[in-house]
Amino acid sequence: MGITGIWQWLVVGLIVVLLFARPGKISRLMGDIGVGFKNFKEGIKDKDQSNPLEDDESKKNKKND
Repeated sequence: MGITGIWQWLVVGLIVVLLFARPGKISRLMGDIGVGFKNFKEGIKDKDQSNPLEDDESKKNKKND
């Protein structure tokens, strides 16, 4: 099993041309992916930091009841 048909080679060729047509296109794409991961990690970090505060408040409310 492999790439043997003309249509498969044309698709692969088209993808290669799209990726390497302009210099810097891949580096920009990877930079955007890096920014996305950074924002995702910060969002997870913010969510984790907010949960202990909510847990403390709910514990205080249960003690008062």
